[in-house]
Amino acid sequence: MLRIFFSSEDIARTRVAPGADEVWELVLSLHLLQGRSRDPMMAGWRRGVSGGLRRDTVPGQLRLLLALNPPRGYFPDFLTPYHSMYGLAAGLDAVRSTPVAALERDLNVLAGESPLPLPSSASAMARGDVDVLEHLTDSMRVYQATAIEPYWDRIQAAVEADRLRRARALLDGGTEGLLASLRPAMRWESGLLEVPDYPADRELHLDGRGLLLVPSFFCARIPVTLLDPELPPVLVYPVDRLGGLTPAPGEGGGPELAIGRKDTRNALAALIGRTRARVLEVVGDGCSTGEVARRLHISAAAASQHTTVLRNAGLLVSHRDRNTVLHSLTPLGRTILTS
Repeated sequence: MLRIFFSSEDIARTRVAPGADEVWELVLSLHLLQGRSRDPMMAGWRRGVSGGLRRDTVPGQLRLLLALNPPRGYFPDFLTPYHSMYGLAAGLDAVRSTPVAALERDLNVLAGESPLPLPSSASAMARGDVDVLEHLTDSMRVYQATAIEPYWDRIQAAVEADRLRRARALLDGGTEGLLASLRPAMRWESGLLEVPDYPADRELHLDGRGLLLVPSFFCARIPVTLLDPELPPVLVYPVDRLGGLTPAPGEGGGPELAIGRKDTRNALAALIGRTRARVLEVVGDGCSTGEVARRLHISAAAASQHTTVLRNAGLLVSHRDRNTVLHSLTPLGRTILTS
């Protein structure tokens, strides 16, 4: 079990990352790609990425990156720097700027836990070899272009749907309400956040630094934190994957119809009905069944019926929080609404 201890100052400084973190998603997806997960929602992604890497990468180009990210167990803290919350470029710059002491420490831990010997380039990197670090971040970009970029809109949509849930919990119950909303993966009570089923017994004392919560598409069932307690505290946790991954629509090219937003919404209303089209618009920013009813001046029963139909059609996703059902758009629903 992982136990994270909060003071009142830590509670005040706890926040949710501003969006999906490309570096964390990149690294965690490597674990899924190499693992033995049978998750049917991710099977298509694994086939597509495996085929794309075989077709588009030079043999050995990703060897070091894959060796640093085994499917299970420890992976180096320096691969997911704090500055990755500001985007891929900022994250990769931070990886290249990792202090030699941190490189040596992380790679020694990995070498001690890995069942296979690390490539010789890892030893050079532990000494701060600039060329090896440059090669590593280049390989991260190559992998990102195949495994993450084509699916980025879907990943962002799933993370944003989770952020809407956390924002509602924060508005309703403050930071403690936010932390309590992380159940069942975590348990919050009186200054202590517990992560059951964590692969090791650990205690993390925040010591006034607060905690950055990072919602992640590729995080597995168990949340992830960094090994080094001196680094800024981060807890990465899984989000609802909203049906898995497919490439963003229109990526294969082809003509697009030049129609206006008003024409599109009129067509949407004709397809699913004007009231349900308005429900999609209302749900765009996330809301409860009761709020749908109030905003559209319809009964709660009618709002529930409409959201059920839209959920069954794959256009929105619903999460129950105690006596409230919160709705947000799926990637398909958002694409239909904003196209």
